[in-house]
Amino acid sequence: MLLKHDLPAGLSVFFVALPLCLGIALASGAPVYAGILSGIIGGIIVSLISGSQLGVSGPAAGLTTIVSTAILSSGDYRVFLLSIVIAGLFQLLLGIFKLGSIANYFPSSVIKGMLAAIGIMLIAKQIPVALGYDQANFWSSGFLNFFSTRNFSGNLNDLNLHTTRGAILISIISIIVLIVFQQPFAKKMRIIPSALLVVIIAVIINIFFTKAASVYLLKQTQLVNIPSNIFYNISFPDFSKLFSHAFIWKNGFVIGLLASLETLLCVEAIDKLDKHNRVTPVNRELIAQGIGNMLCGLSGAIPMTAVIVRGSANVDAGARTRFSAFMHGVFLLLSVLLIPFLLNKIPYAVLAAILLITGYNLTKPKLYRNMWSLGLKQFVPFILTIIVILLTDLLIGVSAGLFISVYYIIRNNFKAEYKIQQVRKNETDIFYIKLNTNVTFLNKVKLKIALDKIPEYSILTIDGAECNFIDYDILEIISEFENKAHDRHIEVHLMGIEKVNITAVH
Repeated sequence: MLLKHDLPAGLSVFFVALPLCLGIALASGAPVYAGILSGIIGGIIVSLISGSQLGVSGPAAGLTTIVSTAILSSGDYRVFLLSIVIAGLFQLLLGIFKLGSIANYFPSSVIKGMLAAIGIMLIAKQIPVALGYDQANFWSSGFLNFFSTRNFSGNLNDLNLHTTRGAILISIISIIVLIVFQQPFAKKMRIIPSALLVVIIAVIINIFFTKAASVYLLKQTQLVNIPSNIFYNISFPDFSKLFSHAFIWKNGFVIGLLASLETLLCVEAIDKLDKHNRVTPVNRELIAQGIGNMLCGLSGAIPMTAVIVRGSANVDAGARTRFSAFMHGVFLLLSVLLIPFLLNKIPYAVLAAILLITGYNLTKPKLYRNMWSLGLKQFVPFILTIIVILLTDLLIGVSAGLFISVYYIIRNNFKAEYKIQQVRKNETDIFYIKLNTNVTFLNKVKLKIALDKIPEYSILTIDGAECNFIDYDILEIISEFENKAHDRHIEVHLMGIEKVNITAVH
């Protein structure tokens, strides 16, 4: 059973994971080997600890933005590795204390906004790589000033000098192939994964450029560079600086939280694809991911999550157990040990093209149309999360999205928890206030205003018989109103409402 189904599935997932491991390391600003190491740990270690039968772990596109920012803010890759160890420890504690339900407390609109913002930033980061641009200032003096100054022809010439036609050609061909293979009619043509296919095509194109001594030939710096002895060049965390800066711990918390959210969302999606209806134990999954990320930090790899792309590829390849995820990790390990010279022929441009499509899939126009169709209560938190993340950082953006979501909940609560009816009988105004399921202090202000508007010489009935919960603040307002109602000649009837002693409070 394992050899018949899981071994071929593991090989198929390896072909999907290899270019993604390389590309995500590139997008994160980390050494290329760090992405491969993350995939190896996710495959060999996490798969053995995790309770997920079909999930596959490795470096995730959703972490690239926060990882690249953390590497820059750390100033030293060895310091950044400390944040990964902290992130893993945070995930481990979440699992130990059975907090795997954490994802349920984040509104889907905020999570979708977070992923869409990550998609936008991923696209922005990969555009210069896809163009073969060899300067670090593409989005400042390299591109923005291209339109902002008068010397347009000079800027055009400068941009042309720093881009590589071969990289642009490879990127365009790769994107076209990837788009075609995403179409329904191409399903029967998918003999090998589309990501692997474009990598093979790109390698062949660059070999042709080399043989023809073409002006399109890529520079050596535009090709993957994995050392022949990968383990000789590994960086390790600098524990002497563990408590030297607060940002080390902040980055660790943010990476751990984001990795946990992405993992929990992924395992939920993969469980839905499982024909045997197996359910992944989420707390055990967090423990597995925590141990995996601690090992990533200790061994110089970038952080990992359970990944939907690899997980769905695993399902499509006919996997039955977690042995397939384990074997994909073994194949990744063998590739860097036995054929690094082949990996080093892969152009960065093709990896950028894969990530451009990945980023687009995270932030498709269809997603924005769908969120708009759900109404402002879903669209506003979604779009606000995106804007704030792009203007500040991921943690502030998610917090802003949560804040506006809570605002809508509170506003809705104000409206929903009581109803007022008014009739006139024998020239007397009769009011009926029906309290609904749960009346909390959030309804305090509006209820007080409603009671103050009850006119003199009227009859008021307040019905709380069907309430599950009435907050003490509400009982206090009703009791105080009834005590003073006699002075205003208002006849008050309470149904299912217990009076409280107002004077005892003061």
